[in-house]
Amino acid sequence: MSKNQDLQESVTFPGKPSPFASECWFDDACILDMDYFVKTLAGIKAKGVRPDLIGSIITHYASKWLPDLSGEALSDQRSLISLQSSPESVTALWMRKRFFVETLVGVLPPEKDSIPCNFLLRLLRTANMVAVEPSYRAELEKRISWQLDQALLKELMIPSFSHTCGTLLDVELVIRLVKRFVNLDETAKSGAAMVKVAKLVDCYLAEAAMDAYLSLKEFAALAGAVPSHARATDDGLYRAIDTYLKAHPGVSKQDRKSLCRLIDSRKLSPEASLHAAQNERLPVRAVIQVLFSEQNKLHRHIDWSGSFSASTRSPNPFLDAPARSFSKREMNVMQMEIRKLKEEVLRLQSQCSSMQVQAERKEKKKAGIFKWTRNLGIMPSLRSAGVVKINEGGNGDVEYGKQTPMDMKTRLVRARATPKWRNSLS
Repeated sequence: MSKNQDLQESVTFPGKPSPFASECWFDDACILDMDYFVKTLAGIKAKGVRPDLIGSIITHYASKWLPDLSGEALSDQRSLISLQSSPESVTALWMRKRFFVETLVGVLPPEKDSIPCNFLLRLLRTANMVAVEPSYRAELEKRISWQLDQALLKELMIPSFSHTCGTLLDVELVIRLVKRFVNLDETAKSGAAMVKVAKLVDCYLAEAAMDAYLSLKEFAALAGAVPSHARATDDGLYRAIDTYLKAHPGVSKQDRKSLCRLIDSRKLSPEASLHAAQNERLPVRAVIQVLFSEQNKLHRHIDWSGSFSASTRSPNPFLDAPARSFSKREMNVMQMEIRKLKEEVLRLQSQCSSMQVQAERKEKKKAGIFKWTRNLGIMPSLRSAGVVKINEGGNGDVEYGKQTPMDMKTRLVRARATPKWRNSLS
C-alpha cells in the first residue's frame, strides 16, 4: 500500500490506527511537496469526507508549511522554512509563498463554515503581502465576508502593503468586507451576527483612529457601513470618534459636526452621556443634543415609574414588567416624587375651588344691586318705558305715560306740597 492510499484511509476511517499515516503526515518531504498534498486532498474529497474535516487538514498543513498562518510568532522553532536559515534568496522564497497561497486558495472547500474565519484572515494577510493575483484575493474576501461575525479584532488588523495607501492599516479592505457582509441575504446572516460585526467595527475604528493619516472620509465610510439598528448602544462609536478627534486636533468645526451626526445620542449610556457633556472636543450642538436626550430619558423614566406604581394596584401587575428591576432605595425615591406631585395637584385644585367660590359671590352681589335699582325705578331701561304719572288735579288718579326723571321729580314734589299748603290755610 502506498503512502497516499494509507493516508486517505486513515482520514476516511478515523478509528483505524495507522502510525505510518501520522508519520507520513508530519514528514518534511510530504509537507514541502505541494503536488503530493493536492493529490492526497483530492483523494480524500473523493471518499466523501466532511468539509470541516477537509478544512482542518488544510489549516494544519498550511500552519506546518507556513507558520504565519498558525497565528503564532514567526520565530516558532517548528518552522520548516525560515527566511534566515533558507539557502534560497528572498525573491525565491517570496515566489514560493505566493505559489503556496494561490494553491491553497484553489483547494479550499466551497462550503461556508469549512474553514475558520481567523485562518482565512491570516491567509488574506499573507496573500496581500506576497501580492497574489487579484482573483485569489477576491475569493478570500468573499469567503471572509460570509463569516465576518466570527472574526477576532487582532486578525482583522491587516496592515496595508500598498504603496499608494498612506494608512498603516488596510481600512479599505475592512470597508469592503463589512459592506459585503451587510449586503448578504437575510437568510445568510442573523441579527446576532450583525450585532457582533457592529461591535467589531467600533473596536476596529477605535484602533485605526489613532493613525494620523486616516482620513475623515475613510473613518466615516467604515462607521456608516454598519446600519444604525445593528448597534444596541453607540458607546463604542462615541469612543472611536473621541479617539479620532483627540488624534486629529486640526479637524474643522464642520467636520466635527459631520462626525457627531453618526452618533445617536438616545443610544448612549449614562456614563457616555456624562463624558460627552463634559467633552470640549465635541461641538456645542452635539453636547446640547446629548443633554436634551438625557432629559427626555429622565422624563420617560418618571412617567414610567408613575404607571408602574399604578399597575401594582391592578389585577395583572406583570403585564408591563420593567426591563430591569429597581432597588428599594430607587423605588422609595420615585414614590416620594410621585407623592409630592400629587400634593401639588391637590393644592392647585383647592386654589381653583376657592377662586370659583369668590367669583360666584361677586356674581350674586351684582345680581342684588341690579334688583335694588330696578325696584327704585331708576334703571336706564325704564327711561323709555311707561312710568307712573300723577294727575295734576290732585284727585289721586294715576295715569301712565312717558316721563323723564326730572319730570317725575317735579310732579312728585308738587303732589306732596299742595296738601300741606291747603291745610295750613285752613
